[in-house]
Amino acid sequence: MAWVKGLLEGLPGAVGRVGMPGPAGPVGPKGDNGSAGEPGPKGDTGLCGPPGPPGLPGPAGREGPSGRQGNTGPPGTPGLKGETGPKGEVGAPGMQGSTGTRGPAGLKGERGAPGEHGAPGNAGAAGPAGATGPQGPAGARGPPGLKGDRGAPGAKGESGLPGITALRQQVETLQGQVTYLQNALSQYKKAELFPNGQSVGEKIFKTGGFERTFQDAQQACTQAGGQMASPRSAAENEALRQLVTTQNKAAFLSMTDSKTEGKFTYPSGEPLVYSNWAPGEPNNNGGAESCVEIFPNGKWNDKACGERRLVVCEF
Repeated sequence: MAWVKGLLEGLPGAVGRVGMPGPAGPVGPKGDNGSAGEPGPKGDTGLCGPPGPPGLPGPAGREGPSGRQGNTGPPGTPGLKGETGPKGEVGAPGMQGSTGTRGPAGLKGERGAPGEHGAPGNAGAAGPAGATGPQGPAGARGPPGLKGDRGAPGAKGESGLPGITALRQQVETLQGQVTYLQNALSQYKKAELFPNGQSVGEKIFKTGGFERTFQDAQQACTQAGGQMASPRSAAENEALRQLVTTQNKAAFLSMTDSKTEGKFTYPSGEPLVYSNWAPGEPNNNGGAESCVEIFPNGKWNDKACGERRLVVCEF
């Protein structure tokens, strides 16, 4: 055997010096990962980076509960007066109200002016002869007769009837004037019951500021010694417009077409001598507009008589 042969040949010599390292061998395959080490201490907080781009909005959240009502704010300043709106539709007729209690009797009216003298009656039959009766009224003047002989001069007689008749006519004229002045004074006293008024010419428009139906307004004006407002000219309509404007209410006028549809007349029955209808009026809207109202702008409109409007009388 070789090793026996070498042993027999002699012992090994002394170890020689280490030689130069040889070239590095090729890199071996990567070894398995070692076990994880213990976590190191927390490092210091780094600087904030620049803000990122805004993200997309998220979905809307659920509606929260209603908040408590806030305190009432201070009242605002009144707005400007608006234009008159279009005429509304006629409402359904209301139920008839119950009869009210009878009001107290009104004041006794003023004595009326004396009437005109009637025509003379026919002459009565001649009475029986006897005592002389009162002298009858002078008859109609007959045709002139033949000239008679001149008689003897008579005694001077008393003043003739023509002077008495003239005096009587003067007294009757004065009585009529006194009666007229008494009625006028009474009329002005009654007109003072209405505090607000406008005068134009010899006519005075007055209102108490209250509203009534047409029939009740007519009665109120009659009891005051006047009648419902009947403007017969542009000047009277303007005075009435100013009075209505101060009240800011539409008012009834005296005219109606209750007798003939579409033909408005004054209470006396005479046709209108002046009108100031609004555009498109009168139109008898709903077939039940027989009365007339005046707006604060002075224009007229036909209206149902059962409505309540400002009462304006004229004196």
